[in-house]
Parts: sequence; C-alpha cells; structure tokens
Amino acid sequence: MTMRYFCAVRSAPLVPLPGGSFSSSRARVAFSRKIFFCHAKFADSGIEGTVSLKMVSPTLLAAEKEEAKAVLTLFLKKQGLSNVVAARTINKSDSFIEHLISRLHVVHKSRYLVGRELTTLEIREALIPYLETLHEENGDLIIDVVESFPNPPVKEKPVSSVSPSDTPDTPVTPVTSANSKKLKAISRVSEIDIDGNLRPNILYLQELGLDLDQIKGITRRFPSFAYYSLEGKIKPVVEFLLDLGVSKSDIPNILHKRPQLCGISLHENIRPTMKFLEGLGVDKTQWAKVIYRFPALLTYSRQKMQTAVDFLYDIGLSKENIGKVLTRWPNITSYSVEDKLQPTAKYFRSLGVDVSVLILRAPQTFGLSIEANLKPITEFFLENGYTKDEVGTMISRYGALYTFSLNENLIPKWKFYLTMEYPKSELVKFPQYFGYSLEERIKPRYALMKECGVTLLLNQLLSLSRSNFEKALEAKVKKLVPDEDQSS
Repeated sequence: MTMRYFCAVRSAPLVPLPGGSFSSSRARVAFSRKIFFCHAKFADSGIEGTVSLKMVSPTLLAAEKEEAKAVLTLFLKKQGLSNVVAARTINKSDSFIEHLISRLHVVHKSRYLVGRELTTLEIREALIPYLETLHEENGDLIIDVVESFPNPPVKEKPVSSVSPSDTPDTPVTPVTSANSKKLKAISRVSEIDIDGNLRPNILYLQELGLDLDQIKGITRRFPSFAYYSLEGKIKPVVEFLLDLGVSKSDIPNILHKRPQLCGISLHENIRPTMKFLEGLGVDKTQWAKVIYRFPALLTYSRQKMQTAVDFLYDIGLSKENIGKVLTRWPNITSYSVEDKLQPTAKYFRSLGVDVSVLILRAPQTFGLSIEANLKPITEFFLENGYTKDEVGTMISRYGALYTFSLNENLIPKWKFYLTMEYPKSELVKFPQYFGYSLEERIKPRYALMKECGVTLLLNQLLSLSRSNFEKALEAKVKKLVPDEDQSS
C-alpha cells in the first residue's frame, strides 16, 4: 500500500511596505504653515512624507519606532538637551515619530520587499540628515517643531532687552552678520525679474526636480548656493554628472547632500580628484553610484583621502581591494583615522577578527561607536554561551551583524531562535539569521517547515528564494515517503 503525504506549501507573502542648549522657556515666533509642511518632505529624496503604516506588522512597527526614538533622543542630546528634556520631548512626539517611520519605509522600500529589516546604521543614515536639516532651518525651535508636528507652532516673539532710548513698542532683535547673509541668500532665491520670472539658476534647478522650498532649504544650510551662476558653475557640474551616468532624478538628492559640489572647479578640482581616486582603484564604471552614495567625496582634499587610504594599506588591503572598499563605501574617507578607524580595528583584532577581511566585506561597520554599538553586542553573545572565538567567527562571516540594534533586533530574534530547535552552533555557521525580518520571514517560514514535518538547515530556511524554499520543502517531504512505506 502506497501512502501519499501532502504538505501544503503556502509561502509566506512578503508584504511590500510603503515606504546648543535650550532653555525651558523657549522663544515663540510665527511662521507659515506652508513653510512648515515643506519640512515633512524627505530631506534626502524630495518625496512627500505621507505614507500609510497600516500594512506594517505591529511588532516590526514597534521595533522601528523604538529605533526612531533612539535616533531622535541622541540627536536632541547632541544639540545640548539634558536627558530629562530629551525624554520629555520624545514622550510628546508620537506624530513626529510616525513621520520618521514613514520616511524609512519610502527610502528603504526595497529592503522590505525581500524580507530584510533595516540595520541601526541604515536607520541612522536615513534620519539624521533629515533631523539636521530641520534643526538648521528652525534652530532652537526644533523642540516645538517636533512636539507640534504636523501643525506649525504659532508663537509670539521673544521679549528683548531695550536700551534707554528704546520705547516698549520697538524691541531690539540683534541680527548677526551670518544670519543677515543667510536671509539675503534665501531672499535672492525668490527674486523675480520685471517679467515675473525667477532667476535662471533657480529655474534650471526646478527643471531638475527641485522645488522652491527645497532650494531655500539648501540655501539655509549653505548660503553661497544662491549666488552660483548657472552657466559658470551649476550647469557644467550637472551636465558632467549626467554624462557619468547619474540619473537626472538623483541630481536633487546629490545637490541637497553636497551643494558645495557646484562651487568647486570642474577642471581644477573634480576631474583631478576622480583621476586620483581611479588611480587608487575606484571603479570608473561605478562613478554614478559612488557619487550618489557620498557626493562629499569629490569635495575632499587629496590629503584627507590619502590618510584613509594609508590606513587601508596598513591593515593589509591590496590596492585592488582598497578600490573596492572606496567604491562600495566612499563614506570611509570621512572617518577619522586616529579617533575612529584605528580604535575600531584594534577592538576587532582583540576578538580574533581579520580586520582587512571585515572592512572589505562590511566597511560600514567601522563607522560604529565601540562603546555604544560594538561592546554591548559582543557582551550579549558572550553572556549567552558563545566563546570569544565564536563571536569573532560570526563577525567575520557577517560584518553587518554589529549594525543592528541590540534591544530591538538581536534580542527578540535570539529569544525566538531558542524556540526553533536548532543548536547554538548553527548561528555561528549562519549569523545572517539576524538580518532577516522576524515577522515577515523567520516566523512564517519556520512555522511552515514545522507544519511539513521536516528540517532544513538555517541557511536554507532563510536565504533561499520563495520558489527554491518551496522546492526544498517538497524534496524533504518526498524523502519521507519511502521511509514510511517501508515501515508499513
């Protein structure tokens, strides 16, 4: 008698997710709703920030909210707020936190489509530039902006001290030369000629996809941008980028990240810098991607870049691999060798890690804080029974492991792992486990595997595509049939 076994292989759907000190009595000023709502645009993308969160699993959403709160807390403290004031602001900022989450879902939409969660570093890099832009635009009013989102805080002017010759009706508001320069630059952006047209450079930027509010935002951060000539500076650089293969839709992001790019000579600075970097091994066919990732690279001095390159040579990278690192993660040239790169390399060596291999595979890891990111994760694995050598192996195999949040990512996944009936050694073999979404990938696939009554390697369970995962389950189920037939 032939016994037929059937396992309903229902693949778990991968749901596409849409994507300094401050006083206690803050100054109150009035600014228009239109200006405030321009802040709700994504500073790096120009995409409107209205995104539905309804399709996001509650667990993942809760974890991301905690990550966003942590980023906002650190940012506020960096501006000079005390722990108490920062915490109080976070507690009043639910709407703003949701706005930040919407930003993540739009900017990193592709990550969700393949069932991968964002790393702490990716979240930081998506949110911090946006927060910095808001702070540059609003100064000490940043707390009001955060707490009152999405409504602009409408407030009265501050009371200023007056001299004996002043009357109560004419308060004195000092304006620094820097503020004056900024205000003049912003005003210049909106100037029109007798025919009612904006300046040619502004019209050109609008044709590229930048709206007037975005151009003003760039000018607030870098006033000189308003004075760049169209034919002499902006247009030659933009056309050069387009010739390199940069998409026209990416130009606004590049100019927002590094407006200074339009202020340096194409022939005396940009081209020679690119030639210098190509000599170091940067892939000339990848310039469009390199510039989009980190446009500041082309504005750095050769001395600054050479310092980072010398470090890469010192840790044992070949010229070819240095080129790969610079192509994949040009941001590394912005890290301080003395304060960041060398201490991080020393720390990883203490765990038995080959730092040259690690920096080649995951150069972004070297931008993390040793005290805030690296040490807590190492201690977590040691406390849960892994040896230092095993931790070093895990890092070597999956350098991005340390870019995840300990509390919101690693710990929840570790707790679930303990229920999965895999030995602890399996994580040493496949630490990439921590890179997959717990709710959208790990749990559904594990439940389906158990339902079929078979066991796949952890690697097979998570890394296979949907169709290959189904095939692997079917193959395992078929192998059970002869055994059952023989026993009957």
